[in-house]
Amino acid sequence: MFPHHIRYFCGSSLFMHSLIIFASGAGSNAAAIITYFKQNGKAKVSLIVSNKADAGVLDIAKREEIPFLIINKQTLNGTLLIEQMNDYKPSLIVLAGFMWKVPASIVLAFHGKIINIHPALLPGYGGKGMYGHHVHNAVVSAKEKESGITIHYVNEVYDDGNIILQARCPVQAKDTPDELATRIHRLEHFYYPRAIEFLLS
Repeated sequence: MFPHHIRYFCGSSLFMHSLIIFASGAGSNAAAIITYFKQNGKAKVSLIVSNKADAGVLDIAKREEIPFLIINKQTLNGTLLIEQMNDYKPSLIVLAGFMWKVPASIVLAFHGKIINIHPALLPGYGGKGMYGHHVHNAVVSAKEKESGITIHYVNEVYDDGNIILQARCPVQAKDTPDELATRIHRLEHFYYPRAIEFLLS
């Protein structure tokens, strides 16, 4: 269930919310978010941050003419990144397949403004090392009957922040991890942009 107490106010109906996306991979969730808000105009992705210089999400950033930063562990844990992010006045910071743990300094600086999507129904199949196909392999191996996604706030502990939304899908008896991943991606691409829109409303 969405947390109805979260509300962002603005002084003008013309105000467009600013989003910062952190991603490490191909960027399919980033692309879904960018496309969704290009269509409804309620927000824009102002900056993309990645820890990989060859990440596919950077190709999306270039194609969409969105500024991007490539960071290392020292950058992530420094103060300059926080200053750079503040320049974009983000309403939300969106983790979309970002593989590094967000340090406490960033969690504190943007308290209540950082969200993540996890490809399972937390608290199950979460924690350090549980991402992407590691999750789907574990779910299929355990012969679970259902899986899904969890959108949650980010705190100092892996996959531990308050849950915003969960969406479920069946795990078929003959599913491979790849087949389950395809089903999970459909949930992610549909629900993540809409959850962001709700939090900004």
